[in-house]
Order: sequence, then C-alpha cells, then structure tokens
Amino acid sequence: MDYLVKDKAFYKKTISIGLPIAGQQLITAGVNMVDTIMLGHVSETVLAAVSLGAQVHLISNYIGMGVGGGANTLLARFWGAKDEKSLRMSITIAFRLIVAVMVIYTLLVGVFPVQTMRIMTTNTGVASEGVKYLQWSVPCYLLVGVTIVASCVLRNIGKAKIPLYASIGAFFINIFFNWLFIFGKLGAPKMGIAGAALGTLISRVFEAAFVIGYLFFIEKKVCYRLKNLFQPCGVLVGEFCKITVPVMISDTLWGIATGLLSAVGGRISEAFMAAASITAVLHNFVVIFNLGLGQSAQIIVGNTLGENRLDEVRKQCKTFILLGFAISIITGLVLVILANPILNGYSLSENTRSVGLELIYAQAIALVFIVPGALMVKGIIRAGGDTRFLMATELITIWLFSIPLGYIAGVILHWPAFTVFLLLKIDNLLKFLVCMIRYRSNKWIKVIKGAR
Repeated sequence: MDYLVKDKAFYKKTISIGLPIAGQQLITAGVNMVDTIMLGHVSETVLAAVSLGAQVHLISNYIGMGVGGGANTLLARFWGAKDEKSLRMSITIAFRLIVAVMVIYTLLVGVFPVQTMRIMTTNTGVASEGVKYLQWSVPCYLLVGVTIVASCVLRNIGKAKIPLYASIGAFFINIFFNWLFIFGKLGAPKMGIAGAALGTLISRVFEAAFVIGYLFFIEKKVCYRLKNLFQPCGVLVGEFCKITVPVMISDTLWGIATGLLSAVGGRISEAFMAAASITAVLHNFVVIFNLGLGQSAQIIVGNTLGENRLDEVRKQCKTFILLGFAISIITGLVLVILANPILNGYSLSENTRSVGLELIYAQAIALVFIVPGALMVKGIIRAGGDTRFLMATELITIWLFSIPLGYIAGVILHWPAFTVFLLLKIDNLLKFLVCMIRYRSNKWIKVIKGAR
C-alpha cells in the first residue's frame, strides 16, 4: 500500500474526469440498447442487421478515438507543462486530420454499402436490411469524429461535463426520433431499421453542435477559436504524427478487426448474431467505468509526466492497475446477476436465448483481463507516448490470435458459443501480459517535444 497514491486530490481528479466519461458511455450504450429493444420487436433479422450495421459505424468511432487518443497524449503532456502554444497547435492538427480521414471513410461506405454488408454477413436478408441502415447513417461518421476530438480537448482542461451534457440531450433526442420513425408515430413514415439510423443521425447533429459550439465560442481556459483552425502548425506536425498516427492506425485496424469478429459470428448462425447483438450492448454497459478510468489514467499520468514527476507517475500507475482489477471483478458479477432479467426483455426464440446466456457468462470471465488490459493500452502506456509498441501489440494479438482462433472454433469446428466467445476475446489476455512486461521495463515513457 505504500506504493499507492494516498492523496485525496488524485482520486477526486480521477472521478471528475472518469465519471462524466463513464456517464457519457453509459448513455451511448443506453441509446444502443434502446435501438436493439425497439428493433427486436420488429424481427430477429432486423435485430441482427442493426448489430452488424452498427459495427461499421463503430469503426468510425475507433478512427475518431484513434485521433483523439493520440492527441490526448500530447494535450495532457502540454497541459501539464503549461505549454499553451503547443496545446493549441495540437488541437488544430487533430481537427484537420479527423476531418480528412472521416471524409474518406464516409465516401467509401456511402458508395459501397452493399459490398460493406457482404463482408459482414452471407445472410442476404440481414445484409439487405443492413444496407438500409448504412445509407442513412453515413453522415454520422464525420459528426462523431469532430465531436470526439472536441470532447478530448474539453476533458483535458477540466471540462469533462460538457460532452456528458451533450450526450444526455442526444440520448432523449435519439429515443424520441427512433420511436417516431421506426414505428411511424405522429404521422411520420414507418421506416423500420432506416428510422433507427435517422434517429441516430439527428441526435449526432445535436451532440456535435453542442460540444463544438462550446469549445469554439464559450470555453475560456485555452480560448481556442475558429481562427485557430487556420494557424500554422508545421513545427509540431512531425511530433504529432509520430505519436498519433500509430494510435489512429492501431485503433482503426483494431476496429476493423472487431467488425471481422462480428462477421465471424455472422457466419455461425442467425441465433448467434442476434444473441451477440444483445451481449455487445451489455458489454458496453459493463466496461463504461473502464473507459472512464482509462482516459482518466491517460490524462492524469500525462499531466504528471509533463510536470516531470516520475516517482509520482509510478504510484499513479500502480493505483490505476489495482482499480482496474477491482472494476473488472465488480462489473463481471453485475453482468452475471443481470443476465436473465435483461434477456427476458427481448422477444427471442429459446435457442437464441440459450446462446445469449452462454455469451454473457463468457463475457463475465473475459472481463477479468479486458478491463486491466484496456487500461494499460488506452491509458497508462499511451500516456507515456509509446504508441508504436502499442500498435504492434494490439494488431498482432487480435489479427494473429483472436480472429483466426475464433473463426476456426466457431465456423469450422462448431464449438459451443461459450468457448468461441472466449477465443474471440483472447487478445485481451495477451495484451495485458505483454503490456505489463513493457510497463516494468520503463521503456514506455517517451520524450515529447513541443513547439517552444
């Protein structure tokens, strides 16, 4: 215990950053659950389609989180060092990069929606419904990207509640317009799965306007304004790309791999797809506190590194790791307790319900390493700037282990859903073990040069 942080200010700061992020993720998961519950009353085919279509949308989130996560490393370090010039330059480069990348992604999915869904599933009925979802949801990608970057900036400067407020508003907007357009209420057209996508789009417009409007026109700590988008940043581009590009590549390819993991499920059975769509939402619920803790770790450890207090950094890291294990155990137990009540809320066949129960129990076990592993990757080691190592670790573990092992077990050998799911998540155990070795070597702490 002597090696852990005892200062109450540390825990207050962790909560002030992590709790709003967790709340925001909880709301996002709630929106996804509302989508699946509403569409679950339409048909299991539509339920499976929205799950796979949402995976394509999720890849855009991973791209945004890649840019935002890489930028977070520099923002936290520069904020801790009180280097406002470098801080503003980093924000500008992040916005320029996310806009460029998201426009390309939007065009690819928008032009090739049929081909995209064929990658996700061979079931023609599910693919057809999924195309409808994609055609309405593609404008969300750019909105999500710029919102993520703006949210990262606000969290680093102590304004983590602003993105939370935006998500709360988006939550109720999404529910209302889903109800309106999925079922054709109040004279609106009955659009089914396309209505769910349209409701999501409307909520994303609100969320982006709220967060970006606050950053550009109200925030006064950094005073970042529209004119800063056009400032020269050449002196910092090299350093920014060195840190951020590996994160963006890693998160994007990891997101694609996650989509392929869903595609593996899409080739097992429709029951597996439908059950996986429900358990995916539950998974988002139980890891929300981990996401908040991970970003808290990245920001707090990054600030302390910027202040050059290495002894304090080590105490903070050990404390975060212990908290990660505690959260993994608690959330796993919650998942097991809520399994039956949540499955009872869906209109499922007996086979789908049985598969869903297996997947939930498997998730509870996998969480023991999912939470601490994600904390190391997305928080501690990323804060140190060791992003190329993280890129190699993430891509090797998921592409060479999780995807092929899950495919062999589920599609070729037809093993039980419980075993297949654990193999699909085996990368988390491997990442945790590798990152702990890296952490103990102290090679993860990199020097980051600013503009001054």
